[in-house]
Parts: sequence; structure tokens; C-alpha cells
Amino acid sequence: MTPAAFSPRGELAVEARGLVKTFGANRAVDGVDLTVRTGTVYGVLGPNGAGKTTTISMLATLLRPDAGDARIFGYDVQRDAGIVRQLIGVTGQYASVDETLSATENLVLFGRLLGLGRSEAKRKADELLEEFSLTDAAKRPLKKFSGGMRRRLDLAASLIAQPPLIFLDEPTTGLDPRTRNQMWDTIRRLVADGSTVLLTTQYLDEADQLADRIAVIDTGRVVAEGTADELKAQIGTTSLQLRLEDPTDTDAALRTIREILGSHGVLSPEAARISAPMADADRVTDLLVSLRDRGIRLTEMSVQKPTLDEVFLAITGHASADEADAELEGSLA
Repeated sequence: MTPAAFSPRGELAVEARGLVKTFGANRAVDGVDLTVRTGTVYGVLGPNGAGKTTTISMLATLLRPDAGDARIFGYDVQRDAGIVRQLIGVTGQYASVDETLSATENLVLFGRLLGLGRSEAKRKADELLEEFSLTDAAKRPLKKFSGGMRRRLDLAASLIAQPPLIFLDEPTTGLDPRTRNQMWDTIRRLVADGSTVLLTTQYLDEADQLADRIAVIDTGRVVAEGTADELKAQIGTTSLQLRLEDPTDTDAALRTIREILGSHGVLSPEAARISAPMADADRVTDLLVSLRDRGIRLTEMSVQKPTLDEVFLAITGHASADEADAELEGSLA
């Protein structure tokens, strides 16, 4: 039966209530609720071990929930698993490709397995290879692909049939900035063409750029949900940006921010740059005086809208990229 045999129904692409999954003593997913409207990008944001991939695995029928229920376009993921699988695409599910076949041959094979005719499968393979900048390597066997090239081919394979709902589980991990931006453009195109995308990511700028709504997951629970602007509004409308003259003052500066502003500062990957939510502008003067009294010199100060990094830190108490305890979750690979 082809992927077109069943049609989406209703205005909700995903409706999950109280999803639970445990692995031994580890409660990887602990009562997750999600509602995703059709034709949107829904971001699921969280650190490693938060429960993102386990949640996707249950929604994609790859893992059976221990409790709760979920529907994909109105079809129950357990009772109607066969139908659900025809309505979704999942990145990572094509990791077990034939290493001896070329990129084109692999994509054509996937297309044929999904019910496409030979010429249509070849046409779609050529389009995807071009879109993911793999045309020059189209005839090369996969065993000669780099890790980044393999990741792009996995993504291309998941889009062969352009299903109504696409699960992208950290799709840009390991990609260079140019390919990452290409992937963002591809996601936007998919939604413009009528697909719904559920995107898990650790990259807060990715969620900010793409997602219509965002769920923040931590330790297996949804701890916040809303648009990027709604989430940012929870911690105030402005953010203080500081650049230190001496990077060795970073720890002392972060402690001072906590004492004076009552909020956690976020250290940027760019050395000696700190941002912090600013709920009370009157306290900024007190902060600057305290920094001066402690011999912490600044080379730059500015005020801007808060970032999702600051939102995540304020909600969960730790940064988005922190490594959590390993999550014993079902792999999509």
C-alpha cells in the first residue's frame, strides 16, 4: 500500500496526552503532552537525556508507550500503527543503508520501497541530491562518504515521499553552517508545500528561527510551551549583554549577576561574553557598581531582547547544551 493510501484528517497533526516511557529505573518520558497543528513547525527543545528522542520514537510507533496515548492525524499510534507509518517520515530511520550502493541507488531503492515508479523514484532522488549538495557524489558508494555527507543523505531519504508529517530528530547535528542553513531552507519549503514538521533540537537559535511553537522538555517533562516570544516574555522583555576585559573574571562576574540581579547569567561560546535576563532595569546600576568594586572590568555593555538560551536557563536551572545523565532511549538509527 502506498503512502498516499490514507489521508490526514483533522486540524491536529499530533495529539499526545500523558506519554510515559521507562527503561529500568529511568523514567525517560514522564507524562508528556503535545499538540501540533497541521502545517506548522513545532520545536521540541531540550538537552541530551531530556526525553526528546524517546518521545519521537513513541509518536513514530518505534516504541510502545508505557502509559498515555497519542494520535497522528487522528490515528492512534498503537491501534493504527500501520496507517501512522504511512503518514510520517523520520530522520535516522534510514541509517542502515547499503554501503556498497551509490547515493542515487540508495535513494531510488527507498523510493521504490515507498511505492514510487522507477522513473519517479529516479527523478525524486536527483532532486534531493541536488537540494542537499550531493550531486557531485551521486555515483560514489556510501562507504566513501564523510559523516556529514551521510547525515545529509539520511535526511534526503526521509523526504523521498514527502509525507504529511516529518519528524526531524536533531537534523542539523554535525552539519557545517552552510549545510545547516540549507536544511533550514528545506524545512521552510516542506511546510510551505503542506507538510507538518516536528523538530527536536539542542540548538536554541534553530528553534527560534524555525518553530511556530516550542515545547521545552527537561527530565522527561514538558516544563514550558508557547511561541518563542511567549517563552522569552516569561523572563522579561530585555537582556543585559556584558563583555569582560579579562576572561578569568567570568566566574566572579556570574556570581555577582546572581547576587545583584537574582538571575543566572549565560556564558556565550564567544569567550568572556555574558548575557542575563533583566527584569528590573534599576538594578543594572547596582550591578555595574558591584562589578567595579570587585575589580571586574567591562569592555562592552548593551541591552537587547532575551535569547532562548536565557529562557531555557531560567526555566530549567541549567544551560541547554549541558549533558544530562544518559537517557536509555530507543534509537532511531
